[in-house]
Amino acid sequence: MKKPMIKGILFVPATVSSKSSAMNQKFYHCRNLLPIFFLAFFSLHSTQPISAQPILSLNAVIDTGLSAPIQLVNAGDGSNRVFIVQKGGTIRVYDSAFRFLSLFATVSGVQDNGERGLLSMAFHPNYSSNGFFYVYYVNADGNLELARYHVGANPNIADAVSKVIVLTIPHPNNSNHNGGELHFGSDGFLYLSTGDGGGAGDQPNNAQNTSVLLGKLLRLNVNTSATAPYYSVPAGNPYNNEIFDLGLRNPFRWSFDRLTNDMWIGDVGQDSYEEINYRAAGATGGVNFGWRCYEANNAYNTTGCAPMANFTFPVYAYPTQNPSAAITGGIVYRGTGSPALYGYYVAADFYSSTFYIINPDGAGGWTTNLQTLPQTGIVDFGETENGEAYVVSLTTGAVYRLNAVSGGPLPVNLVSFGGNLTNNKVQLKWATSFEQNLQRFDIEYSLDGSTFKFAGMVQAKHSASGAAYSFSHDFAGRGIVFYRLKMIDEDGTYRYSQTVRINMNSKNMQPVYPSEINDGIVHLYLDETDFSLAELISSGGIVVLKKNITGQRGLTEISAGNLKPGIYVMRLSNSAGAITQKIVIR
Repeated sequence: MKKPMIKGILFVPATVSSKSSAMNQKFYHCRNLLPIFFLAFFSLHSTQPISAQPILSLNAVIDTGLSAPIQLVNAGDGSNRVFIVQKGGTIRVYDSAFRFLSLFATVSGVQDNGERGLLSMAFHPNYSSNGFFYVYYVNADGNLELARYHVGANPNIADAVSKVIVLTIPHPNNSNHNGGELHFGSDGFLYLSTGDGGGAGDQPNNAQNTSVLLGKLLRLNVNTSATAPYYSVPAGNPYNNEIFDLGLRNPFRWSFDRLTNDMWIGDVGQDSYEEINYRAAGATGGVNFGWRCYEANNAYNTTGCAPMANFTFPVYAYPTQNPSAAITGGIVYRGTGSPALYGYYVAADFYSSTFYIINPDGAGGWTTNLQTLPQTGIVDFGETENGEAYVVSLTTGAVYRLNAVSGGPLPVNLVSFGGNLTNNKVQLKWATSFEQNLQRFDIEYSLDGSTFKFAGMVQAKHSASGAAYSFSHDFAGRGIVFYRLKMIDEDGTYRYSQTVRINMNSKNMQPVYPSEINDGIVHLYLDETDFSLAELISSGGIVVLKKNITGQRGLTEISAGNLKPGIYVMRLSNSAGAITQKIVIR
């Protein structure tokens, strides 16, 4: 396994974005909106230009007839059929040309409100001979359930009465953080990812508790019994139970590399970071990915935790900076239709539709590049039998083929982009770590996140080591304003940055008065703006205090007497955005 990264520093590789970002959509992964203010992030991996980077595109193959699609899988039986799992409990089957064949199955007992629903299915490696497939869902009691079905006489229709419950995992108190995805490994065992049980901060410490199946990667041998319990614990599971790995928060999507059997896990973070974890095929069971002790590379709650050396840290982590807020784990492409993408791992952020393209850097590490596509709500990356990659969007209710072409040398590595309100003007700041054949930045703004207008232009500095930029936009409107950078090359081609949101309704608002705290009490004055959450953030970026302020008006006092003196940021947020104010605790 890759050695742990040094704690206390978030390593974010250099990024490149392409095409426009869509509006922020809301779904699966519980998040708090983060403020839009400028931060500079540094790279662990090489920021030198890399030639022939793949440029992604999505082409719809199913855009009608679906209802809350959540996953695309194949049966591995030589039929080349495609199965679309839908959140409400139904599974549809299509032929290799994506022509609808039949409603394959309706899973009984599924509860699908919020983050719940039918989340995943997997076909037994010997499906062509035994007809077994497995489904994972939240049942009527709110618990996590794994069930087995058998195909019927018609190969396109499952036998509804063949259902047996393989495993039920208690999931008390909360409806969120259910995981999860099913895959059979090359060892023939069934793997299942589960969430930590929901809520915030994993207060029961489920993810680190080896006697609880929440916040884990489970491994089951489903080949040992035709009668209940329909599985056994494989030899080699490190805790003599179903647990194989631990320390996960909400691993909603993960995958095996079909060539190497390496494992890639997208794990949704708490408030600050999203992470992508890598697990080499040869690693033994018991890998601890860190949650709740660590969120990505930063300490979260290390009370009672093992030493740092016991944890495995992500190969890539990015800050939760609106609109990017929830990772959807992806796949390593092993198809033949897009040679430029072969061997790259591709994942996406659910909210921003930023795609993360990762490949080895040749020195034992990884290089990550970013590209933003118009489609939001990416909930799954699936593969057909021949290894072609497809993407499922919950927002559009469609399935897309993932294509890629060689993009040539990268013209720019954009490492940060953000903005805030200062003196009634929007102040935008961004930075690059490399520029090659870059002509200029066009700054564009939008009132709806879709239709953008020109706001101004900044010439590139043509710096091989990168440069810092700023732009001031005098905008007198109210509401939410979206900004993006159009990065234009010398040859006229261009790429778009990620989109950032500015809440113009927060103009002139300084909610904390006085801003210097001498008595341990933060005096928070709330006007007519309906904020739902107040957070105090240390200069190191750690959320040290939270308070639910939904519906509150006027003066609210928050005790900060146990905090160390220093500079902090007060952040107020709601579904529309966030405002921030710097304060000093004496």
